[in-house]
Amino acid sequence: MQQDEGRPAWVVMAVAGDRYRQWMTDQSMLAGLFTQAPVGLSVYGPDTRLVWANDLVRDSMGWHDGEWLGQPDSSLYPHGTILSPPGFHDMQEVLERVLHTGEAVLDVHWRGPTPATSEHHQVYSCSYFRLQDDTGRPLGVCEAAIDVTDRYEAQTRLALLGRASGIGTTLDVRRTAGELAGLVVPEFADSVRIEVAESVLAGEEASPPASAASARLRLVAERTASDPSVVPGDQLLGVIGGRPMTADQRLLSLPLLRGGTTLGTVTLVRQSPRMPFTEEDRALAEELASRTAVCVDNARRYVREHTAALKLQRDLLPRALPQPSGIELAHRYVPATGPLGAGGDWYDVIPLSGARVGLVVGDVVGHGVDAAATMGRLRTSVRALAALDLPPDELLTRLDDLVAQARIGTHPMPGDEATDRALGTTCLYAVYDPTSCTCVMASAGHLPPVAVGGGAELRAAEVLDLPTGLPLGIGGLPYESVEFEFAEDTVLALFTDGIVKARSRDVDEGLAALCRALDASAGLLQKACDEVVSLRTQESTDDDAALLLVRLHAFPEESMALWHVASDPAEVAGCRALVRGKLEEWGLDDAAFVTELAMSELVTNAIRYGRPPVSLRLLRAVDRTLICEVSDAGHTSPHLRRAGSEDEGGRGLFLVAQLTSMWGTRYTPQGKTIWAEIGVGQEVPLTLFEEL
Repeated sequence: MQQDEGRPAWVVMAVAGDRYRQWMTDQSMLAGLFTQAPVGLSVYGPDTRLVWANDLVRDSMGWHDGEWLGQPDSSLYPHGTILSPPGFHDMQEVLERVLHTGEAVLDVHWRGPTPATSEHHQVYSCSYFRLQDDTGRPLGVCEAAIDVTDRYEAQTRLALLGRASGIGTTLDVRRTAGELAGLVVPEFADSVRIEVAESVLAGEEASPPASAASARLRLVAERTASDPSVVPGDQLLGVIGGRPMTADQRLLSLPLLRGGTTLGTVTLVRQSPRMPFTEEDRALAEELASRTAVCVDNARRYVREHTAALKLQRDLLPRALPQPSGIELAHRYVPATGPLGAGGDWYDVIPLSGARVGLVVGDVVGHGVDAAATMGRLRTSVRALAALDLPPDELLTRLDDLVAQARIGTHPMPGDEATDRALGTTCLYAVYDPTSCTCVMASAGHLPPVAVGGGAELRAAEVLDLPTGLPLGIGGLPYESVEFEFAEDTVLALFTDGIVKARSRDVDEGLAALCRALDASAGLLQKACDEVVSLRTQESTDDDAALLLVRLHAFPEESMALWHVASDPAEVAGCRALVRGKLEEWGLDDAAFVTELAMSELVTNAIRYGRPPVSLRLLRAVDRTLICEVSDAGHTSPHLRRAGSEDEGGRGLFLVAQLTSMWGTRYTPQGKTIWAEIGVGQEVPLTLFEEL
């Protein structure tokens, strides 16, 4: 072998051979990639027009020789859509960015038609990189595309299943249906309709399987790919049995099943050129329908319990409040609209003896049927205790004892949440006396009332300074009564915390807003109610609220008469003359006989069995009811009994009970008062005296 300047020639030949083999390998690889690999390759020139495509691209797109050369992307793929990544609107943007920056763009998911192989859209993963010569001059852009339809659909199904937790965020059937519609369109279907049985919307028990075919449906949500907004519906449709329940190439209709009972249907539709539903799609749809059915059934149960609790609470609240002498009333009850359901707020107005009136407002802890039932129990207890004419502090003390006794006497099973729903209840009780314009009130953990107006110079609304005791059943310090004296036309606002409390503001801010609303109402009770209720923010609607507005009036002096009686039985005749004269002055002569007779018995008992001083008071109410009161310093309670035929006494209270509408005893720090109410025009039964 010849030498060339000391170097063997075969080395040059070996190097050339290695380059040739490398070149052959590259060409073979490119040929295999172009013709055998499942990769579609396309080359776009510097003007982003197609200049070359391998056989896989041409065959899948059904292009004939030469018709694709020099065409822009928009003409080649007019119906294609970029699915990812974000930031690109069409393929033209991708090509221009790669061409000008030289940076590759990888794994762009593109959906488009493949007319040569199928009428349906396929999904491709496309990557783009710039072609350039040795000097770095751009020659074009190469596109490598792989069919990932199956993988993309599987990932879409998995992602949808992962987002299924967004179904049922509220206990509302229509909201739940809307969440399902927003989840499946357009990723999974082109349109969806969700229909629910009317009985489910009403919170009733779902129809059993045997009668499900006749259940009437209502369209509750609908969404289409062309209109991505969920359209809530309320259209009455046919029966469940009248709709298809099997899948075909374009429609998939599934029942909303819960415990073997059909609650409604979900109908999914895909339109050409989208791929038809597969068995995997059906399995996913069944899972989504199953989860939706659970949420719909939970919403149905909530509607049922909420409706029952609300009905129970409305039944337990007074349908129409009495209008006793000396006050005007306006009231509102606003039920909760949140998922917790109706609560245990209540208010009441209780006529008491001597033209007085008891005012009550309370709030039971918790929500639902239990809270409403507890409210009814406590309201009944307050009324029973109020009938004893107890002062507010003593009434709350006895009510607290009742709650504590119920808690102690209850033996909960392991896992029970509480012994008594009444534990922790707040309550405010007030007694207004129009004859003295005084109001005595006490609070068991409840917010104090607000007073506004009254007198010649109207005063601004202010929160009363009232000691707040502990809620019921907690125990501790005794409750404290406070007496307030109010001017004519003063308005008292008694309310629960749902009026003034919200997550975005504290109670002090709510009380200030309440005072401003009362000041702005110009003393009009109904307007004031509306103003106060309008203060409730959207976030405070998960708690119910009660409001009681009371305008206070003084009992007219000309309708009252008061006499002090000496402790001498001979004074009874003089009392009869005084009462007769006052009744003549009032124009109530027809009530004189019964009034004199009842008054005589009460005064006689006070002189004989009570302690001085003794006083007699006569009140004329606006409803023409006469109230006769006899007070003394004794604390001995009189008892009604039936006297024997030979007894000389013991018939007084029996006679009073028969002649009057009602009678009773109330105790004060100074002694006791026996009172009787007499209806004007009341007839005396003739048989009464025969019995006596």
